[in-house]
Amino acid sequence: MPAHPGLLVGLETRDDAGVFKLNDDLAIIQTMDFFTPMVDDPFVFGQIAAVNAINDIYAMGGKPLTALNLVCFPQCGDMQVLRRILEGGLDKIKEAGIVLLGGHTVDDNEPKYGLSVTGLIEPDRMITNSDARPGDVLILTKPLGTGVIATAVKAEMASAESQAEAIKWMTMLNREGCAAMVETGVNSVTDVTGFGLIGHLYEMASASNVWMEIHSDKLAFIAGTRDYASMGLIPAGAYTNRDYLKDKVDIAPGVDSTLADLLFSPETAGGLLIAVEAGREELLRQKLKDRGSMAYSIGRVVQEGFKPLQVV
Repeated sequence: MPAHPGLLVGLETRDDAGVFKLNDDLAIIQTMDFFTPMVDDPFVFGQIAAVNAINDIYAMGGKPLTALNLVCFPQCGDMQVLRRILEGGLDKIKEAGIVLLGGHTVDDNEPKYGLSVTGLIEPDRMITNSDARPGDVLILTKPLGTGVIATAVKAEMASAESQAEAIKWMTMLNREGCAAMVETGVNSVTDVTGFGLIGHLYEMASASNVWMEIHSDKLAFIAGTRDYASMGLIPAGAYTNRDYLKDKVDIAPGVDSTLADLLFSPETAGGLLIAVEAGREELLRQKLKDRGSMAYSIGRVVQEGFKPLQVV
């Protein structure tokens, strides 16, 4: 990618979004994401897809400003379904305080929806995935399991409780978590999406050049996730992720095999994964609690120098 003096965050660290400096006081954050439906309700699908894209801006510590719809839909399809998808997306766009500028639609046999989102950030307040430091505590703001629940839904095996909880988390913007981490002052952040927990931890660890330890007994899951995973209801993306990451993680022999599989499972609109100085952990926890967000301590940054993630 050509170098440019205004480019603050590009492809090098595989961060959540790109950042371009406009002047000393202002930079824009740019991201986009869209995918196929993972729930039957078109309105809910629109909500989830919008949240998944908007959350990239929050993962940089920024404020989302404008959005463009990205739509693939069959020309002969039910336009009422498309209407509901767009209404779902607009619901979350409004909740985030974003201005919808328009979008683009392509005739496609398989429906897809998402957003291109632009946000704002002060350059010196930008938070990336490349500044985790030894001694930091790793905090996750949502439980895991959306990929497994979506697979169980497709197999018509998911309980109403599991579906409802998964939808609750997937339609929740990370806005409050972002505000809490900005107020606290944290070192590094990313969000957990299609690359799975281990994939996003690896990106943070390698970009920060640190070694991380993950405590498997501290991980939280949506109701039913481990049961469905033990039945083999694991998304195909988990195996793709695991194949790519197999030499980038060291899983202790005592870690349950089902739980190990879940570490690689893709997530949709997942929580913020935050590296915070140990002395600020309780402050962050309190601010997250005050704003209605969860705070799961799932591990720590051990030392400088990247080597495979240790899962114990």
